[in-house]
Amino acid sequence: MSKRSRRAAPAPAAGAGAARPTVTVCRGCCCGTPKVPGLDHTAQLRGLREALDGTATVRVTDCLDACERANVIVVQPSPAGRRAGGRPVWLGLVNDPDATADIATWIEGGGPGLTEPPGILDLYAFSPSRRVRAELDE
Repeated sequence: MSKRSRRAAPAPAAGAGAARPTVTVCRGCCCGTPKVPGLDHTAQLRGLREALDGTATVRVTDCLDACERANVIVVQPSPAGRRAGGRPVWLGLVNDPDATADIATWIEGGGPGLTEPPGILDLYAFSPSRRVRAELDE
């Protein structure tokens, strides 16, 4: 069993985040640390928050237990995206500002289930273990 802890995301205003995709950014033991050199982790998170303000809820978690793929970002569909068949998309090795921009552009277009991701994001997509996926939904 994992002993992950999570930083609480601010609660959205009434109805504000209900229809949005959710972007979970790992900032645990490996993600967001000097173990991933050459990336301004603070700028990456700030850039996502700025780009997705009003479009998606961006939250931070301490660890998604996919450390070998640091930095990890999970994009969860909006309710409309889920109804259209969208499922959470796990992206690893997001250590390039261009990848972060591609993720933001995709989400601005609707995200999982509503808009096809740019083909380049196929290079970052992976399937986590069943246990890790279940813990994200807790």
